[in-house]
Amino acid sequence: MVESFVHHLCIQTNTYIETLKFYTERLGFKVVQESPDFHGRNFNTWIQLGDFYIELQTGKQDEILCDGNANSQGLTHFCLWVEDLNTEVARLRELGTEFLMKNNEFIYYVENGSLCKIKAPEGTIVELRDNKGI
Repeated sequence: MVESFVHHLCIQTNTYIETLKFYTERLGFKVVQESPDFHGRNFNTWIQLGDFYIELQTGKQDEILCDGNANSQGLTHFCLWVEDLNTEVARLRELGTEFLMKNNEFIYYVENGSLCKIKAPEGTIVELRDNKGI
């Protein structure tokens, strides 16, 4: 097999400005390239965190994108590794980030560590994880 790695995910959104702010201001991505009027879309933007990219794009002109379904096949979330989950959760709570709680807890333990899940404005679920326990 040829060596490979994950380069990017593509996320489409009806809430471009809010979604871009979420990933850049809350999760620390940086804008690499923002292309307005991209092949019938208002925007196609590349954002980067380390070696990982998200291609963030609006629907085509006059197209309203429908919501995904958490119980459908395919991608259900993606995960970002953080150094200190407790500190990151406190920071994101202060910013008013929407959390998906489990048993009324922001952080919960699973095999191999602790995690939490947050929801981006366009509906993508982002898991944050570390291996320090609760």
